[in-house]
Amino acid sequence: MEDVEKKNRIWAFIILGVLIIISILYYNANVYYLYLVTYIWFGFAYGMMLQYGRFCFASASRDLFVAGVPRMAVGIIIALVFFSIVQAILSAANMSTFHPAPFGIHMLISGTIFGVGMVFAGGCASGSLYKIGEGNGTSILAMIFGLSLGQSIFVDAGGIFKKLLPQSWIDSSVARTWPVGDRITSWYDTYLTGYVWDQPQYTIAGLISKGKPHALDYFIGNSLINVMIPASVIVVVIYCFYSRKGFIKKRMKEKINTGPVDEIAGIWKMITASKKTSLMGVLVGITAGIHILAVKGMQLKFGVDNFGELLMRMGHTGDVSVTGTVFDPGYWYITTQEAQLGAWILEKFGWNMHDNAFFGIVNGLPEPWRNPALWMSLGIIFGAMVTARLNNEYKFKWPKGELYVWGILGGLLMGFGSRPSLGCNIGAFFIRVAGGDPSGWVYGTGMVVGAFIGVKFFNWWSEKKITKAMEALK
Repeated sequence: MEDVEKKNRIWAFIILGVLIIISILYYNANVYYLYLVTYIWFGFAYGMMLQYGRFCFASASRDLFVAGVPRMAVGIIIALVFFSIVQAILSAANMSTFHPAPFGIHMLISGTIFGVGMVFAGGCASGSLYKIGEGNGTSILAMIFGLSLGQSIFVDAGGIFKKLLPQSWIDSSVARTWPVGDRITSWYDTYLTGYVWDQPQYTIAGLISKGKPHALDYFIGNSLINVMIPASVIVVVIYCFYSRKGFIKKRMKEKINTGPVDEIAGIWKMITASKKTSLMGVLVGITAGIHILAVKGMQLKFGVDNFGELLMRMGHTGDVSVTGTVFDPGYWYITTQEAQLGAWILEKFGWNMHDNAFFGIVNGLPEPWRNPALWMSLGIIFGAMVTARLNNEYKFKWPKGELYVWGILGGLLMGFGSRPSLGCNIGAFFIRVAGGDPSGWVYGTGMVVGAFIGVKFFNWWSEKKITKAMEALK
């Protein structure tokens, strides 16, 4: 046992040392790569916290709907609250990189698809990354075949899919004045330019101030109204449905009466039931806010709005889109960079991925080693791997039997559920809700519905397998 612990510690320090060396090499190559290094280390921090706190939206849904355990769901709510406060501070100081998303029914539909997928895969987008760091083979399949290759094919498909699009989307897309209209080639291009970009974008601060928010509006609108009040309601609902019965039963056994004040004590007990998860919720929320501040600082330092400008200064013009940009969210985000990785792989096999709007006009297709957001995802994996090694929780497990199917299918559904909404459980829900964007709650509602459907399906599937096995024994 001591040999295993020693080996794990050695591996943890090797991983940390390699990342430090990589960071130094980037800095020596060009000071502009400090921008990219910032993403690496924030990804690393996310990975360590996610693994330590076992933070996963799929686990939160599964624990709640199957076992009635609210620990993870409450931890996510805590993270949201703290992140919203930091976001409000940054917005008030004009140091935020956040921007709201198009609001529409597509958010609910996409969230539902994603919710089913994360249950099938056994992990959400962020959860799959940190589980790769633990050696989970099912998550590797979900990430490579679903979130990477699946997404890139999804946004570049044409043919019969284009014929199924509403004429109004086609007309709206054609009506746009594009300097590169020849890149509107796939069904997704038309959906993006003919529907999504026509939808309104809101933040609560913007709504209550009629588009001219002052510092106080960010705290009242984005943090209090859009996060704290709904979060409080959700916590009370979770308590009433999943924790209150046990709390009351225990007090009755101790012959203690329960009044309104005691109910508050019960809610607090639920929140603090797992100190580790609650603590990580606080740290994740604060770290996500500091990440925004750090990226904004890099942009001010180098006088840019997007890492694509720095790539062009360094002569890497083939990495950027025709508009001179690459995917550079400015905050914690997952799935788009995985799609870029999938597209990069497919291009090596002769598939042209530059001829569409998603890569060709909006996000670019940088080499993986010059992709800041992709390095953030890799940082999550390595950060989780270090924590798992230090806690002796790392174990490579290649999937067996039907887990191959669930991993790939779940990854595909997560990819299909993230692209129409322009984000996943992090980018479309966590970041947007905390930033005051009500579309995040629409996506989150879809995720919960999808997770419920996924859990019910697995319950049916498990019962069916047990019944079949019992019949075989007769």
